[in-house]
Formats: sequence, C-alpha cells, structure tokens
Amino acid sequence: MIESHPQGSVLAVRAQPGAKKNELRGETAGMLKLCVTTAPEKGKANKAIIELLAKSLELRKSQIELLSGETSHQKRFLIKDASPEELREKLKTYIAES
Repeated sequence: MIESHPQGSVLAVRAQPGAKKNELRGETAGMLKLCVTTAPEKGKANKAIIELLAKSLELRKSQIELLSGETSHQKRFLIKDASPEELREKLKTYIAES
C-alpha cells in the first residue's frame, strides 16, 4: 500500500467517487479505500481526493501529487517529503495492522 520513493512515499488508493460522504474507509486489497462525494467529472473527484488526503494526513495539498490512475478507481499518489513510516503512523487509525 505504501512504497518508498526518492521524493517521499507512494500511496496506493482505491477511490469511490459519488459516495454519501468523504471518508477514509481502511485497507482493501493492499490499497487505502476512500470515498468522496464528488462525481468523477473533469478531474473534480481527483481534486477532492487530494483535499481529503491532505486533511486526513495533516499535509499540504501541494505535498500530494497524482502519479497514475487519473480516470481509474485505482490510483497512486506521491506524498512528498513523507517516509513510509510517517505515512503508516498517520494512517494507523484508518488501516488494520497486518
């Protein structure tokens, strides 16, 4: 779910746009599952996902960059200046430790 990257960490995400509320739902198939209320139109859902990640992980939106999956449910985000250990610590309330 979290990989090391020269600029920080890569977070694998399974997105569900058009949900009833914005929330991180936990880990599913090795990915962080999250829901956003925004419809998947013209990148609006991706922006909402970045906002949700920034708020939930206490990061700036500028620290989060979409690497792949612009039109897919499965996405990969670069979290700049954050080690995998830091991300796991911030996500521990949302994911079950394996």
